[in-house]
Amino acid sequence: MTVLRRIWTNARLATVSAKDEGLGIIENGAIASEAGRIVYVGRSAEMPSALRSQAEQIDCEGRWITPGLVDCHTHLVYAGNRAKEFELRLNGASYEEIAQNGGGIVSSVNQVRAASELDLVNQSLPRLDALISEGVTTVEIKSGYGLTNEDEAKMLRAARQISRRRAVTVRTSYLGAHTAPAIYRGRNRQFVEDVVLPGLLSAHAQGLVDAVDGFCEGIAFSPDEIRLVFAEAKRLGLPVKLHADQLSNLQGAALAAEFGALSADHLEYTDEAGVIAMANHGTVAVLLPGAFYFLRETRKPPVELFRRHGVAMALASDSNPGTSPLTSLLLTMNMGATLFGLTIEECLAGVTREAAKALGMQNQIGSLEVGKRADFAIWNIEAPSELVYRIGFNPLHRRVWNGEMTRMSGGERA
Repeated sequence: MTVLRRIWTNARLATVSAKDEGLGIIENGAIASEAGRIVYVGRSAEMPSALRSQAEQIDCEGRWITPGLVDCHTHLVYAGNRAKEFELRLNGASYEEIAQNGGGIVSSVNQVRAASELDLVNQSLPRLDALISEGVTTVEIKSGYGLTNEDEAKMLRAARQISRRRAVTVRTSYLGAHTAPAIYRGRNRQFVEDVVLPGLLSAHAQGLVDAVDGFCEGIAFSPDEIRLVFAEAKRLGLPVKLHADQLSNLQGAALAAEFGALSADHLEYTDEAGVIAMANHGTVAVLLPGAFYFLRETRKPPVELFRRHGVAMALASDSNPGTSPLTSLLLTMNMGATLFGLTIEECLAGVTREAAKALGMQNQIGSLEVGKRADFAIWNIEAPSELVYRIGFNPLHRRVWNGEMTRMSGGERA
């Protein structure tokens, strides 16, 4: 039977609310939820007695509670793997060389096209389960490995189906402008006009698209080609995101800001003008240390510039088969700290509050506040810094999604 009201008591809370100082720590705290929404966050002793009436009470025994983790940039739906390319890179091949010789994204495209929708679902669920088992309650999933109208839609349908099979919120991003297939080599604009834009219209009409993404890079699409896609997204009333400035500076961050993008992602080559543009438009910087690590890059995103100009920084796994086969936001936080120099507070906010903002969901999730969804994680830790400090250790005790306790694995409702 579904319980409408629950109270978690005897907890230590990290609200990660922008209204609170630091991580918003509350000792001897409690959270009350009703019909899947938070109705109280604060000290147990100050909770109105009326809330305790007819409520299921859960004693957290002094454990910590944080908002549910949010993975705001993944390519989680795909088929097969690209382990062979990993071996090639170990032997000295560059990302660009592999892509130019039929590897990279094109390799995943071939495998996705050969897979059925059910194949995609079944291969993707274990990756999602790995994230869920670490306290993730919301995940973004992109298309981009189909590159035909039907195959892009197939990926998005698989993502929607995944959201129905697990107690997790899935947001989809249409990434038709990921790369041009071989038959359009040298004719990227034609590919955008022939495939990307019609595919976007079709997927949107089917209710499969929450946002629109693109890859602005020398091996992908130019700023002018991305503008065509983003203009259509805006016409349809869809928010945009952008893979920007990962391998070179094509002013992708500024382009994203020009269209009021929710986020610009990667950003290793972003300059100060791009950072200022992002700050002026409230565009979140999504940092992806998994790809930085896996590709053995040396140029880091300009974290100090983001701090100086007040640009929110999110962290995400970038889970994908070729450049970041990572399914751990806990490890992502550790990488954000060790590789990019983020603080503990920045890491935790980066996978909660700022990640929610990168999905346009900051009014619904990402912090422990009255009115937001009751999505949170209960941890067996002594201090929040342990979530960033440990490597290969999962201290999750229980996960709560939409006010309901879920099992440790698979994300099924308990």
